[in-house]
Amino acid sequence: MKRVMTKLLNLPGVIVEDSKETKETLILSVRVEKKTAFCPRCGQTSHRLHQNKSHLVRDLPMGDRELILRVNRRRFKCENCQKPFSETLDFVGNRKSFTYRYAQAVTEQVIHSDVSNVAKNNGLTEEEVWSMVIAVAKKILPVDVEDLKILGIDEISLVKGQGKFIVVLVDLSTHKLVGLVSCRTQSEIEKVMQQWGEKVLFQIEEVSMDMTGNYKSLAHKICPNAEVTVDRFHLTKIVHSELNQARIDQKKTAESLNTKSRAKLFNSLKGSKYTLLKAEDKLSNQQKEKLKQVKEASPKVAIMHDLKEEFHLLFESSKTLGEGTLKLIDWLKKAEPYYRNSVSTIKRWFPEVVGYFERRITNGVVEGINNKLKLLKRCGFGFKNFHNFEIRALLLWHFPDNLAH
Repeated sequence: MKRVMTKLLNLPGVIVEDSKETKETLILSVRVEKKTAFCPRCGQTSHRLHQNKSHLVRDLPMGDRELILRVNRRRFKCENCQKPFSETLDFVGNRKSFTYRYAQAVTEQVIHSDVSNVAKNNGLTEEEVWSMVIAVAKKILPVDVEDLKILGIDEISLVKGQGKFIVVLVDLSTHKLVGLVSCRTQSEIEKVMQQWGEKVLFQIEEVSMDMTGNYKSLAHKICPNAEVTVDRFHLTKIVHSELNQARIDQKKTAESLNTKSRAKLFNSLKGSKYTLLKAEDKLSNQQKEKLKQVKEASPKVAIMHDLKEEFHLLFESSKTLGEGTLKLIDWLKKAEPYYRNSVSTIKRWFPEVVGYFERRITNGVVEGINNKLKLLKRCGFGFKNFHNFEIRALLLWHFPDNLAH
């Protein structure tokens, strides 16, 4: 029976010595198979048992019953330095009331839910759940950035309408979050990145970002070997924004007119935002008909839409840096009368914009990460403690299939 229970427990090096059970709970008395322990002070192996000391820890349920292990964490006396010490157990932390694998299972639930519901579903307190999350995080974090070469920098608002932003750092090669910064100041971003070490910072080859000045100067300062490029996703956003503003302005103009053309123009522009912004080759037949009506009603919007499509195409079709640069220069000349803000911004960032054509790195994956972070924020009903949010966010991308026991 002991052999069967030992096999079912499946903890390497751990033997079941006794078992007790109720309708809802199974209690197994266990011991470690090895007869020695390493002294934490001098590192010498000790055979000299000093004291047996049992405590209860929760493990993964067995069947439909909760499983409690009565663990004997032995105390040894070091034969070298003559000091007593408690043995280190691979499957449970010191002073912990749960096994690592149980903490991992609970943490995995937290990643896809929230602490309150996980606590309720597992018969735990919120403090116990969070203690398990912290225990798992200590085995995984800080994130390994040894191979980081292409960095994406972006920001999201955690508290809508309050101007509170956090900075998101992403490895664009692995599409994984590698860091969060609690605010947008250069000093705070630098503090987080400096923790990666000089070797990592010097090996970063490219930093992709939106057109925020302080990120650019910071990248040049602490990543001296990196090329700074502007993400085409953000370029598209500013072009789309200006096109949509033109649509709104035309609609307002139509509302002020008292002619038949007013009704035609107003009705065409009404509800046309996503038809105008969506790639034309992805429009449904109904949307294509709507686009045709908009273009007939507003020549200005028609020209701006065609320029928007050309802008998308030049990034898709350009095969070399030279080709992309020339096409962009031509587009800027044609677009300047219609896209004054966009053209002005692109000209200011021209070297960083055309850098895309050389490496074709896009920060678009960061937007997907930002959406996941916003969902995580909603699951947690907001986070007053940034550090807690950071831990949960990093675990979401770096939670392993199996932790070593």
